[in-house]
Amino acid sequence: MKKKIVTLALALGTFVAYAQDDDDQTGSVIQTLTPSKLIGKGQYDLKWFNNLYTQTESTFSDGREPRQTFFTSTLEAYTGVSENKRVNLGLILEFRSNVVANRDALEVFQFDGEFGTARSGFTSIAPSVKFVPFKNVGNFSIQSSLFIPLVDNETEDFAPINDNAGVFLDQNGFIWQNRFFYDHTFAGGDWQIFAELNSELNFGDEEDSFANNSLRLTPGVFLSYFPSSKFTVLGLVQHSQLLDLGSDFDQDFTALGGGVKYQLTKELNIEGLYTNFVRGENTGLGETFNIGLRAVF
Repeated sequence: MKKKIVTLALALGTFVAYAQDDDDQTGSVIQTLTPSKLIGKGQYDLKWFNNLYTQTESTFSDGREPRQTFFTSTLEAYTGVSENKRVNLGLILEFRSNVVANRDALEVFQFDGEFGTARSGFTSIAPSVKFVPFKNVGNFSIQSSLFIPLVDNETEDFAPINDNAGVFLDQNGFIWQNRFFYDHTFAGGDWQIFAELNSELNFGDEEDSFANNSLRLTPGVFLSYFPSSKFTVLGLVQHSQLLDLGSDFDQDFTALGGGVKYQLTKELNIEGLYTNFVRGENTGLGETFNIGLRAVF
């Protein structure tokens, strides 16, 4: 369950705002390269995104719980392989650091592996492809990735040491992820709406992971405003539903949030994002703090 929350949070953070500014006809990267848009042949798109999820509440109990914090650092690299900007190939690498037993949220950055309260390490790698399926619809694209687990065990059981069921690191199963992107810029170029449907098919041995043999569907809508060509603010609403395909586990949650993005140089931009899990079932009710860097050249 914890991994899926972080994955959602990983899924909220990858959004990049887009619109067309009247005083900059060429546009910046944050305007012209939403997830719906692909880069050209010979170009490179690198993104380093960091997500910190922390919770003291969940739907499994009433009242405050011992704090649990889950940090995910994701590196994505893509290159264009087609002249018409319709196919990109890439790789995704994930690193995680988690602490439980009411440790301070920032202690995830100690990477101490303290017995019974912390775990960290590289947890998955995913070959990935982005493509535009319809030649005449350039603002609709699909990203398909296969996440291969690098963990030996999903949760280490330290119940005799603390009051937690164990220290969760990441899902020990394969994930076939397909993300569908679409954006629309309104007249004048100051406002833009972006929609995403993220689907994740989880498969593997049932005893290895809580989520194996399940399907997660996560639709989301993002509204962006561009006060200038180099700066954007956005708000979002996103829902996630885990459907049982034999895993004997269901889950859903809804998140609200907002963020900003700024174009530092022609190639490099920075983004910050906050989300809050406002409701759900069989889930934590925490919040995320996110920061990312993206370079396109």
